[in-house]
Amino acid sequence: MNRKLKNRIFGGIAYAAVLFCAAILFFLFGVIIWKGISAMSFDFIFIPAKNFGAEGGILYQILGSILLVITAAAISFPIAIGTAIFKSEYIKSGKWQNISNIFIYGLNGIPSIIFGIFGLIFFVNFLGTGISWFVGAIILAMTILPTITMSAYQSINSVPISYRESSAALGLDKWQVIIKVLLPQGFSGAITGLLIGLARAVGETAPIMFIATAFSGAGVPGSLLEPVSALPTHILALAQQATNPAALQNAWGASFVLVILVILFSTSALMVRVKYKNIAQR
Repeated sequence: MNRKLKNRIFGGIAYAAVLFCAAILFFLFGVIIWKGISAMSFDFIFIPAKNFGAEGGILYQILGSILLVITAAAISFPIAIGTAIFKSEYIKSGKWQNISNIFIYGLNGIPSIIFGIFGLIFFVNFLGTGISWFVGAIILAMTILPTITMSAYQSINSVPISYRESSAALGLDKWQVIIKVLLPQGFSGAITGLLIGLARAVGETAPIMFIATAFSGAGVPGSLLEPVSALPTHILALAQQATNPAALQNAWGASFVLVILVILFSTSALMVRVKYKNIAQR
């Protein structure tokens, strides 16, 4: 078998794999849109849930999900940027680079339920915080931290050496080089990692199920140590009432809104990434 034929076979397999994955994605989106859009109404979006979600809307679930995700992003983003800068600019040994990679990729590979169990044992039981949306945001921040860190690191590390050398030749010290050169160049990569992390965090159920959310009765929290309602746990609760047509319809509607939230977060992050990339190229 000659090389050209091998390349064609490999290319065909690669295209088939892409088409297969795309077909699954569009099928899932199609089913969610088809079944969920019929539940959409002004009342469904803007009134609280009733009867354990089988009636009413998902107002507090939307607010709870947004609160959790935005707080998780605010916690994880500066830590990820700092870690990426330290890894890129201060760790010069190949051995320590490998060790840092093991820790980051190892953290990224931990199942989300383990983060939830850690939060339950350490925060809820040991520290006695109780069910708290802020604790849930901390746990979500831990789950998306490796993704943001590696994306920011790859972006910062890809800045040409000549940029650093030229900045140093102009009299900038290391901290000024980081602030004025590396961060503007690497910020778009960090935003990309944040995009991926938010898309993951907004749909997470296991990390927050027992530490941050209430399945019913929770409204807008008045303090850091109160539970919230969230779309993933609300969908889980409704799915357990699958024999009730009204509850099942609301579950499809909540799933549709969750998908829309993922798209909105992703689109907003992409717009910010493009904006900062254009600024950095000027």
